[in-house]
Amino acid sequence: MDKQTEDILRRRMHGLYLSRSCWDIGELSRDLLGLHCWFHRNVAFSALIRGCGLTGWKTALTKTWLYRGTLHGADYGELPLLLALHADEAPWNWFGLPEGEAEAVARRVLRLMEDGVYSRAEMRQIFMDSYDTETVARLFSPWGGIFVYLARRGKVAFRNMTSRDFDLISAEPVHSKEEALEELLPRFFAAYGPAGVEDAAWFFGLDKALVKEAKVLEKLDWIEAGKERLYYVPDEDMGDIPHLTLLSGFDPYLVSYVDREAALPKEYKKAVILKSGICLPTIVVDGVVAGLWNIKNKEPVVEFFAPQPKALREEAMARVEQISWAVSGRL
Repeated sequence: MDKQTEDILRRRMHGLYLSRSCWDIGELSRDLLGLHCWFHRNVAFSALIRGCGLTGWKTALTKTWLYRGTLHGADYGELPLLLALHADEAPWNWFGLPEGEAEAVARRVLRLMEDGVYSRAEMRQIFMDSYDTETVARLFSPWGGIFVYLARRGKVAFRNMTSRDFDLISAEPVHSKEEALEELLPRFFAAYGPAGVEDAAWFFGLDKALVKEAKVLEKLDWIEAGKERLYYVPDEDMGDIPHLTLLSGFDPYLVSYVDREAALPKEYKKAVILKSGICLPTIVVDGVVAGLWNIKNKEPVVEFFAPQPKALREEAMARVEQISWAVSGRL
């Protein structure tokens, strides 16, 4: 690993709380602009790895759809800002209905929730009287359906981090997409930098040209890596890259960048990121992915891709056992 790559990974690990601790899950979510939670247990894993406890974690964050149509655990007070990036996107084509009719469905869903109907299954049964089976399946898809649209408008969110039911919320976006981006970009580069415009565009699910036009970029420090300009926020109080690190599934250290090869060697990519798009929990040695870990049937599992010293293997297993104990009965 060359010196510049090492420095980039060292700064990223510091920004992402992998070489220091964050004691509060709310603060962690705010600093990382939400915690990826397509599988909610990854939020618990990510929090524990970074030093947080799990007391009250199911309600400390709000689970909803943010960037790239992906579920995140976010600070409720941050939602009006975070949601502003995609609030104007209306996925009417998902439902196969005219815009006006889909909007009427959305209003009806809100009224039903006001009357105490919170589950997708109940909604499906109610709407079967009005629409064919295929349309109802699209409206109340396990992937979100009409709830994604309502969530983007700050109207609904999941009841808690582990629930499949929804609650009404009031977190309507108050910024334009451009205004929100000017506020969020410095925070992104503070946590995820050094990173490029393309990385920020990928992370937020935005067009690269929109990010490139942001005026705030002119105020940020940057380094040149190859032909790319990587932005960051200076912080002199950085530790070294840890010798051993555990990462959660869909950990931001891996999934937040377009080019992941420095931290995820291409020969291991298929083992870590499956064809389905699922990113597994990994073991990192000196900043680079070296194996997998998990908790299966309540038992810790550790698998390295290449031979490792006995002391390292034992330390990795001990850390996974500690996480397994910490999440027991909490997921």
